[in-house]
Amino acid sequence: MQAAHVRAIAIPTLSDAFRGVESLLMSGARRNAWTAVLEDRKRAKDRVETEHVLEAAATRTPQAT
Repeated sequence: MQAAHVRAIAIPTLSDAFRGVESLLMSGARRNAWTAVLEDRKRAKDRVETEHVLEAAATRTPQAT
């Protein structure tokens, strides 16, 4: 008679559950951080563009009408 093979099934522990929740939350945090970086870059680009427009307007001589 041959013994039946028994498979051990790992029961998730509380720390495994915490790791899963942490991973889920951190992925959202990374996404939010990247969105903030992109928004900062856009604001910086807009700021430089505005600065160029203001400099051009300041150096332009007024025309007589």
